Amino acid sequence: MFSVVMYHHINSDDLPLSNSDEMIETHLRLISERYVTVFPGEALSQKSICLTFDDAYYDFYHYVFPLLQKYNLKALLAVPVAYILDDTDIDSAKRLSLKHHDIYENFKEFAPFCTYSELREMIRSGHIAIASHSMNHVNLTQEGINLDEEIVNSKHLLEEKLGFRVDSFVLPYGKYNDVVVALAQEYYSYTFRIGNALNPSWDGIGGLLYRIKGDSLKTPNELFSPLKQLGFWIKTLVKIVKS
Repeated sequence: MFSVVMYHHINSDDLPLSNSDEMIETHLRLISERYVTVFPGEALSQKSICLTFDDAYYDFYHYVFPLLQKYNLKALLAVPVAYILDDTDIDSAKRLSLKHHDIYENFKEFAPFCTYSELREMIRSGHIAIASHSMNHVNLTQEGINLDEEIVNSKHLLEEKLGFRVDSFVLPYGKYNDVVVALAQEYYSYTFRIGNALNPSWDGIGGLLYRIKGDSLKTPNELFSPLKQLGFWIKTLVKIVKS
């Protein structure tokens, strides 16, 4: 069994979806001492862990990317494609200044997401792989959603812009149905959901890779405490039986 961990913001006003920069550094240092980070599809061992960061906010590039380099870690970055600018000359303070709920509406003026230039830089470093997080970061189970645009075209645009094969899809909000999963699995090798369970292999459970929540950590070691791990194991066994 191995863990896939899900994170979002650093130093955001949306505290349930954020960690402080101090907490994430201590947490990542602990991971570097105990585990081996892997990209989807890489060989697994008892020490393997996959780190995933959703939404490709600029705070990832500003805070997390330097830490991944410092501690020699890998992470999968899930990108909402419609909000990514080619490049920007907006200063860091302004890009980090938006409240969480203003980010999507004001993305052209503030560039609160990573740019394609920054994504390419991070890919070249060897510390980052890219996943699609859909085109518009919408609930894919809602009526009227163009699933080809959200799932298929987002992949093609990312690959065209980045020159990098995109084999992973991260379900926005963790929402899905059979149609969504079938289309994602037709175009991607790995499909990630939310669920606070572990994974026996890269096939996941029922074809989906479960992720445990790494936001709003109370301690750097919280996810790896015996009680937490027992809870993840129990949920994993329940999901396997039901799959």
